[in-house]
Amino acid sequence: MILRPKPSPHHYVALGGAPSTAPTVPAWLRRAIPDAQGLARKDVEDVALTAGATIGALDAVVRRQERWAGAWRQRLALVAAAVTAKQAGRVEDEAALRDAVLLTRPGDFLSVGPAGLLLLAWRRLAARSAEDLLKEKNLAAVLEEFGYAPDKPLVSGLADDLRQVGAGAGMVAMLTGTFMAAERHGFGRAVGAWLADALLAQRLGWAHAVPLLGAEAALGTGVRPRRSAAGSVATGIETDPERAKSLLAAQARAALRAIDLSAELERRADRLLTVAPKLRAKAADMVVERLLSDDAIVASENIAGMSDRGLRRLFDRLVELGAVRELSGRSTFRIYGL
Repeated sequence: MILRPKPSPHHYVALGGAPSTAPTVPAWLRRAIPDAQGLARKDVEDVALTAGATIGALDAVVRRQERWAGAWRQRLALVAAAVTAKQAGRVEDEAALRDAVLLTRPGDFLSVGPAGLLLLAWRRLAARSAEDLLKEKNLAAVLEEFGYAPDKPLVSGLADDLRQVGAGAGMVAMLTGTFMAAERHGFGRAVGAWLADALLAQRLGWAHAVPLLGAEAALGTGVRPRRSAAGSVATGIETDPERAKSLLAAQARAALRAIDLSAELERRADRLLTVAPKLRAKAADMVVERLLSDDAIVASENIAGMSDRGLRRLFDRLVELGAVRELSGRSTFRIYGL
């Protein structure tokens, strides 16, 4: 899988006034992503090429640095959290997870519950700078959100392994090696998926990671690590071909879903930006920016310059104009988003 090296910061400067173009994925590439039955008939190289092409298409979306990219990443984080919660045997769906976080008082994150902490872990991946995601302090925090209580030596060992995998491995070995590193330290596949998404973002030089693999319910098993004399993960990882194919196909499927969601959110964001000049409420521009940067906001959000009543009236107007949706289906404690 051939991917471009890390770019300079100048790649992130958007061209003022440049029209945005909805991403298109060629039909041949959609057909090339194998399902469970088709996977057995392909070799690792074929699946790696398909995954590389799909990640390349996703890379083009990321580099556009659209105003709605924050909402896009956070919506993907919500999907990943819902799948992760189901894998952990929990009953909370996307709506319940959104409620757990958004209806909690600011700073009172301990009351979001175990499922809410899973959402916070994936939101952390989507919101923090990609360069900071795999630092020890952040790793310790996210592992706690996933329900682990790792000590400092364990976190340090995981960080060291990830640095080795990220620095010396090719893309296929990096993907499989990340899951192996998580398993070696006693963490489940959800953590492996989170770490793999973080390493992919760092390898491609993205400003923020895109939650991808957490939404994949089935991820392959079976990586045979080759340890160095010191017991750390060596960069030469003996990979089970079947697991490599499974992980690469999962990455391709996840990237395709992310691209499709970006096209959907772009249409909704364009509608919001079209009606924004018609809004006369104070601080309406701040509300628009929040809607573009997050999965959803509550009607009682504390926004400077706007009362609770004024905010509710603004949301009613935006719903009337078809610019946002009410996501909870309730008459009280309403939540709004693209």
